[in-house]
Amino acid sequence: MNILLTAPYHEKGQKQLEDTLGKVINRPWKDNGRAFNSQELIALLTETRADALITEHDEVSREVIEAFPELQFIGVCRGTPSNVSLETARLHGIPVFHTPARNAQAVAELFLATVIDMLRFVFEGSAWLKGGGWGAGAHTSYLQFKGNELAGKTIGMVGFGAVGQRIAEMVENFPCKIIFFDPYLQNFDPKYSKVSLDEVFAAADIVSIHLPVTPDTIGMIDQKLISLMKKDAIFVNTARASVVVREDLCFALENKLIRGAILDVFDHEPPDATDNRIINLPNVLATPHIAGATDEVEDHHVEILNHKILNWFAEEKVKLDKI
Repeated sequence: MNILLTAPYHEKGQKQLEDTLGKVINRPWKDNGRAFNSQELIALLTETRADALITEHDEVSREVIEAFPELQFIGVCRGTPSNVSLETARLHGIPVFHTPARNAQAVAELFLATVIDMLRFVFEGSAWLKGGGWGAGAHTSYLQFKGNELAGKTIGMVGFGAVGQRIAEMVENFPCKIIFFDPYLQNFDPKYSKVSLDEVFAAADIVSIHLPVTPDTIGMIDQKLISLMKKDAIFVNTARASVVVREDLCFALENKLIRGAILDVFDHEPPDATDNRIINLPNVLATPHIAGATDEVEDHHVEILNHKILNWFAEEKVKLDKI
């Protein structure tokens, strides 16, 4: 088997695949400067005579899969395989593996860092200090940048998958109370409270969004929900921008209906004029879609994906042996 590998993958992970499945041909998208588009991917699959593909951000479209309908598998080093035409893969019986939770720790850590930064006015205080704002008054900074502790706050999660649960594990001993809305989650630790969507927005001091993009979630977070938030509450979105009606969030922030927002995702990346209007508000802490950007995330996705792929082949071999 020839496996075309365009995702970042450490040598140990590549060797594990080669020892079990066959030749790994490494053509990383990072060397290309951007993800491969459909035509480029078709050319690479043709050149390498690939029998399988492991990708990260490349465009694995219907055209790509129809050009190679006998791929043995497609591996996607992402939390959701949103860059793959899953329907086409299903039609051709190609299994698609992905890596949920690969970035759970990274996103949870950035959540913790940025929420505390906002509660404690870290960036404002640092800018004031660097700008020579500290004059003769010894207690000026103590009074001007007196913030709040995370301890004792109620954190409300909209969606309670791997990232939300990792955040909960990290903050529960501050202590923080954890409430969540997730209609699909039936089994969970009873120390966390499953509540309605309205209650998350009305009761939480920090509302954190952890939703995938589906027809049901696009525009789900709107003025009706945002208006339920406490005036001193913080809105956090490290998931997907399209689940929030940005004009409604912008209105709440500009009119100081809530304390502020921490945003890592935007409707347009790079941002358009409306995104920048939100980004540049004084009560917004914005980061450029880096919540999952750590070196360790790449180690995690190799471990998760290799485990899935190798287990699947082992199970298929058992099935064949029984025939």
